[in-house]
Amino acid sequence: MTYLVGYGPHNNDRSAIELACQFARSEPRPVHAVSVVPQGWGTPVAGGTDREFEDWAAAEGESSAAEAQADFADHPGVEGTAVWVSGRSVPQALLEAAARDEAVMLVVGSSSDADPGRIRLSSKTDRLVHSSPIPVAIAPRGYRTDSAVTRVTVAFRDDDASWSLLSRVSELCRRAGARLRVVTFVVAPPRRPVTSRVRHAETQVIDLWKAQAGRAQEEAEAYLRSQGFDDDTLMFTIAEGSDWARAIRRLDWEEGDILAIGSSSTHPIARVFLGSSATKIIRYAPVPVVAVPGVSG
Repeated sequence: MTYLVGYGPHNNDRSAIELACQFARSEPRPVHAVSVVPQGWGTPVAGGTDREFEDWAAAEGESSAAEAQADFADHPGVEGTAVWVSGRSVPQALLEAAARDEAVMLVVGSSSDADPGRIRLSSKTDRLVHSSPIPVAIAPRGYRTDSAVTRVTVAFRDDDASWSLLSRVSELCRRAGARLRVVTFVVAPPRRPVTSRVRHAETQVIDLWKAQAGRAQEEAEAYLRSQGFDDDTLMFTIAEGSDWARAIRRLDWEEGDILAIGSSSTHPIARVFLGSSATKIIRYAPVPVVAVPGVSG
């Protein structure tokens, strides 16, 4: 069982390997980096152009695997290997590799046009995230760390998917010796230039949201304490803001932090289907994000 890294040829960003090695320092498993290069059309008799393409693709794969293997040199305590495969679909090739390796997690980097320290999904990683049957960890652009995972923040909204996520992440925290922070985001609707009477009604709605969030967190706390968490390993908070960026900035973030989000459905067809809230959390998260699929049945 491994952490499988999707390593893009010549992407000039080793953040995915950095994140996978961080997980390996927390819960030791081998890290397997896989580069996917384009696959030829497989004509019965390869012509000169086909042969040139295959030779080029093989050279790209060899070069990318060598780069990935060199990146492991910065993490001598982690067992890391790198290979390349050919495929017409990068997400499908990675999912097949994950199945062969019995991977417990897929780890990818951000798009090359992401701002440093931020996450942006490319079209390939977006498809991967929405179709993976196992958790997908996404590293911010340029991510570097020598830390283990020391704290996991769970985005909790008191629905079936959130309870499934909480159960799975709490088990991860116990195995890795990490603290667990449960956060409910309360994002106020945009203010409108209307009467004070309507503005007061909006305030009442927000207060109701926060009261409901508080009661849900009390239930979650009772459950987690029954699982062995205590004051030193568990905390709860409500992050409120006028928009998602402000709500996320209300939280303190430190090295060793990971943010976990769940699917918007526990139906098996949904996989890691991200709703609008999860998509916004990814956009503004200052730390790596793990998208966890729901548990069916």
